[in-house]
Amino acid sequence: MRQKTPIEKIAAPVNKFIHQEHTSGIVLFISVVIAIIWVNSPLEHFYHALWDIKFSLGFNGHVLDHSLHLWINDGLMAIFFFVIGLELKREFMAGELSSIKKASFPMVAALGGMLVPALIYFLINKNTPSEHGWGIPMATDIAFALALLSIAGKHIPSSIKVFLSALAVADDLGAVLVIAIFYSSHIALMPLTIGVWLLVILLIGNKMGIRHIAFYLVIGFAVWVAFLLSGVHATIAGVLVAFTIPARTRINEKSYADNLRKLLLNFENAIPNNSTLTTPEQHDTIEKIKKLSMDAETPLQKVEFMLHPWVAFVVMPLFALANAGIVIGANFFSSLANPVSLGVAIGLLAGKFVGVLLATWLMVKFGAQLPAKSTWKQIIGVALLAGVGFTMSLFISGLAFSHPEMVDQAKYGILLASLLAGVLGVLVLRKAR
Repeated sequence: MRQKTPIEKIAAPVNKFIHQEHTSGIVLFISVVIAIIWVNSPLEHFYHALWDIKFSLGFNGHVLDHSLHLWINDGLMAIFFFVIGLELKREFMAGELSSIKKASFPMVAALGGMLVPALIYFLINKNTPSEHGWGIPMATDIAFALALLSIAGKHIPSSIKVFLSALAVADDLGAVLVIAIFYSSHIALMPLTIGVWLLVILLIGNKMGIRHIAFYLVIGFAVWVAFLLSGVHATIAGVLVAFTIPARTRINEKSYADNLRKLLLNFENAIPNNSTLTTPEQHDTIEKIKKLSMDAETPLQKVEFMLHPWVAFVVMPLFALANAGIVIGANFFSSLANPVSLGVAIGLLAGKFVGVLLATWLMVKFGAQLPAKSTWKQIIGVALLAGVGFTMSLFISGLAFSHPEMVDQAKYGILLASLLAGVLGVLVLRKAR
């Protein structure tokens, strides 16, 4: 057996860490801690100065000139929403949302988990300048929630993980719709029209059988620019472009397996040349296997698999680092005594819990079944974990408020509620064994 090189020995545990689902939540948590420590240290001025650095992109007098903070929130987060769009399309086609029977349970639970928090926030902030922030406590952070679910223990049935994942995906769909409808600014029709026609081109390309990823990514970038200039939030472009990515294979599983066996037999029968190089016949067979494998995979899954590590370990941690900087002083708890913080905290912690649990109970009351091998105690734990709304809640708070003080107040509520929801959810799930 070949001995591993030192680089391979180092890379092996790193690869294992990256490919474990809950590790993105751990990296996200570390980024949050770093941001909080940084902004509460003597280097606070450097923290704010870093995100205010200006970057320009353009040509021939047409320039996008924004701060690093805005490039992360409107640019990198468009990639995050693009991956969400890919996940949504995959789930609708062959996942937990692929049929009415499968989708109804998590989608109703997600709907309850969105309406009740929004209502609580609205009632607390009614007739105030902060009334517009009702969308902040509506979303669940899937990375944190799944990481906390794994911490709760291995005894939890896989059906609970599937339920939480499907609930969070349906939740993301609701958040995307809320952002598109309620948190987009004044619309400029010309750029929006250009963006829509570019989306039509992508759909036509899909129907024509164009499968080259570069076609979708290059035009998708143009869609993002058009939406950014139109006033419709640019991250919505990510979701819409994702839905144009082809999601079908060129050949079925049986044809792939039969042809692959023939090619492997040809490769084995090729005369070896006793060299580290392959023969022309072997090389030709390898190229045919590559093409066959490309025909057997969907561009959607290929792009999702390619981008997921970048989103999980670069985009989301950077977003958290740029947005989670909260000053925590001696008066932190007194800083929560305002309608925004209270609306967000109570909405996430109590609203999510009541909404998800009540919707689930109603579904069971009308004949639906709980996830296989699950108990009501575990559903209670999941309902609590749904109150961890970090990434999407922070994102919406930046859209809902232009006043920095209100954004900070929302962050206080998000931080406290997510911490309490996470701790309580893990404790309940551990006791539910």
